[in-house]
Amino acid sequence: MPWTLVTGRLTRVTLKPVPWIAPTASAPVQSTVSLPGSKSMTARALVLAAASVGPSTLHAPLRARDTELMAAGLRALGVHVSTMDDKRWEIRPRPLHGPAHVDVGLSGTVMRFVPPLAAVANGEVTFDGDPYARKRPMGPIINALRELGAQIDASPADGLPLAIHGKGSLPGGEVTIDSSASSQFVSGLLLSGVDYDHGVTVRHVGPPVPNEPHLRMTVQMLRAAGAAVDDSVKDVWVVAPGRLTGRAWQIEPDLSGAAPFFAAALVTGGRVTLAGWPRTSVQAVGKVREIFAALGGSVTLDESGLTVAGTGKIHAVDVSLGDIAELTPVVAALATLADGPSHLYGVGNIRYHETDRLAALATELGGLGASVEEKPDGLLITPKPLAGTQFRTYDDHRMAHAAAVIGLRVPEIHLDDVGCTAKTLPSFPHLWADLVKSGSNNGAEG
Repeated sequence: MPWTLVTGRLTRVTLKPVPWIAPTASAPVQSTVSLPGSKSMTARALVLAAASVGPSTLHAPLRARDTELMAAGLRALGVHVSTMDDKRWEIRPRPLHGPAHVDVGLSGTVMRFVPPLAAVANGEVTFDGDPYARKRPMGPIINALRELGAQIDASPADGLPLAIHGKGSLPGGEVTIDSSASSQFVSGLLLSGVDYDHGVTVRHVGPPVPNEPHLRMTVQMLRAAGAAVDDSVKDVWVVAPGRLTGRAWQIEPDLSGAAPFFAAALVTGGRVTLAGWPRTSVQAVGKVREIFAALGGSVTLDESGLTVAGTGKIHAVDVSLGDIAELTPVVAALATLADGPSHLYGVGNIRYHETDRLAALATELGGLGASVEEKPDGLLITPKPLAGTQFRTYDDHRMAHAAAVIGLRVPEIHLDDVGCTAKTLPSFPHLWADLVKSGSNNGAEG
């Protein structure tokens, strides 16, 4: 459900879905895009700031539904979070306490990062969110917190809604979990583990943890805040007890959010630069560069930013996207326009994201005319002639991105709700329209 800011606070409002016809490109796009900060970095920096000694500052954070929900949740626990300045958020930690209620919306980071922090609050903290949020897996992190000493009441399925009865501290110690459904289970425990009496040791057992670059981001940011973290043994992470130090965080541009814009360069044979990209990054830039190169693009990094250029021809791929699962909808969209069949795998975990993304992609891409075979952990996609029609987004911003990418080449792709992109990039419709116009403008000038 959409949100708005009222007197500096996040307020739920009821709005009708925003239908949208994806614009079709008449010429190669040529654009430099400036995107807001990474959702993943912003969320982690907020939690680390709340658990630190001394104030912290987030420079160039992402202001979107997920990060506003995170900020609101921390405020509910007593933390001072000022988000009045879009370019600079100020956080001053204070003793965490209840009674409090945290609305997680549909955000995986809020529902998995804030409960481990709330476990050291004094008083009861309740959590709930959008209807589909109750279907997203929470069991591993809830059971882990119970083993570490937390008293938690949860739904019969060990999910939302839940209540944590905090006593102001948590024993902590060792815990073994299956984090194959989400790396956020591990990250959530690590981010708050420094505040536990005995720290935390997390051991993963089961299929591989997806999105491992996000775990590396968690470890790097913890160390930057002063935590002692040992990740030298595979699938074992140890955070020693201690105190984090408030600091300034420079939030990188959102690489996942850049994916549809880079895809536009491939589809139209154009060139798109993500401005402000750092020379070194905590995001999975290597994996992103690899996949766009495999799809037929050229990827360069220089003083102007990270640039993807395309020829208009998209190559079929047989690739695991396990480390960059968030990109699956955009890559699947590109696969429907490729020069042969593609196999995308290693992403069974995205069945538990904002929607069952594999099922949703199979349904909607198939509805456009592509041949899509749904597998337990991926998709087999064979390109066929596509025709514009209704495209459901399932309240999922990544589904909207996929539809927009196909719409560059296929006219009359009607999204039932582009407003869901506010989850991570509220300005997406405007930025996308400007991107498409960039090709026409360049063509007129040439």
